[in-house]
Amino acid sequence: MSDVARPLAQGWQTWRMDGRPEALVDLDAIQANVGALRRHVGSAQVMAVVKSDGYGHGMVASARAALAGGASWLGVLQLADAIELRRAGITEPVLSLHGCPDAAHAEAIRRSIDLTVGTTELVDQIALEAEGVGRPARLHLEADTGMARGGATAYDWPGLVRAALAAEAAGLVQVVGLWSHFACADVPGHPSIGDQLAAFRSAVALAERAGVRPEVRHLANGPATLTLPDSHFDLVRPGGAVFGLCTLPGGVPDWLRPAMTVRARLIQVKRVPSGLPVSYGHRYATAAETALGLLALGYNEGVPRLASNAPRLMFTRGRRVPIAGTVNLNHVILDLGAGPAEAGDEVILFGPGDQGEPTAQEWAEALGTISYEIVTRFTGKVPRTYCGVTAVEEAAALGAAGTGGDGSTDGQVATAH
Repeated sequence: MSDVARPLAQGWQTWRMDGRPEALVDLDAIQANVGALRRHVGSAQVMAVVKSDGYGHGMVASARAALAGGASWLGVLQLADAIELRRAGITEPVLSLHGCPDAAHAEAIRRSIDLTVGTTELVDQIALEAEGVGRPARLHLEADTGMARGGATAYDWPGLVRAALAAEAAGLVQVVGLWSHFACADVPGHPSIGDQLAAFRSAVALAERAGVRPEVRHLANGPATLTLPDSHFDLVRPGGAVFGLCTLPGGVPDWLRPAMTVRARLIQVKRVPSGLPVSYGHRYATAAETALGLLALGYNEGVPRLASNAPRLMFTRGRRVPIAGTVNLNHVILDLGAGPAEAGDEVILFGPGDQGEPTAQEWAEALGTISYEIVTRFTGKVPRTYCGVTAVEEAAALGAAGTGGDGSTDGQVATAH
């Protein structure tokens, strides 16, 4: 362990004992997932989408692990995130998926960040900024093929292509990519899938007939990457799949591994009698004499209030235990039964499932949502730590910077577990 990594890891050990939760991110899993995705898609390149702070896993650390796994592109939403990746020393192609007027286009152009455009007005604005910078902007033209979110409709697409080609002829932009996004790729057999694929092919054909020569054409999001090989084109854009998550029915395939474990320690255990009402509203009562355990996290830290009274979403001492009553702002009460329990026991909310603990997919299914929402809940108030392939390097980088520049909430890195 490096001199920088050692005190950080020691600090993490001390911090764990005060009962606060942690989100532990396995960078080896991210690296391996990207490698598996590369093998799955064959000749297509992989863009690891690390938007939303790497789906809650930490953008910079996740990006580095994804690149180590063979990703050749990175995708983010906001330009500020792309700029942060550049400031972290990442030089691989980065695409900002959110085409937005009055963003920091000039800085993005200077830093060779690829920009999404879906309107002629945005093309004109970026071209003007590129003229001021003195170098061409790298553009990906977005077609709205049925998502009805960003991008140009079929009616507006020819005008967008003409505007981009005119700016390219003036030396102000390079049209690097053509792309769109599926609305229902995680609903196998949905009729819109074929419609969007056909619409994208038509949009690409129109652009290429007009003279566009893109480096990459890309349509496949995570579910399409996993199940729709006809949509892979030159580049795929998995997001949740990079982190071992999936919105397809049945969840993630077994060749991808969830990268996040959320856990905490019991701060109090007490014996109570049968029939005791528990928590706000007394919506739970003990069925027998039992032990109640207290965790110092609640809906402020990320536990959905809808998980109140959930029967099998907590794991401790090798068994699943129920949430007893209403989830509080900063606390959850567990019914630990007659088994052994004491303050300081580890409780796992979700993880990869290796020990029998719930997964984020199980939480999602129990609460009627998707695993992406579950993992991103635990990033605002829950300190994040890392283990795996680049943990020592992250610790060294953090120590040199003196800040949590990797996107973590506490700037700590665990180098071994």
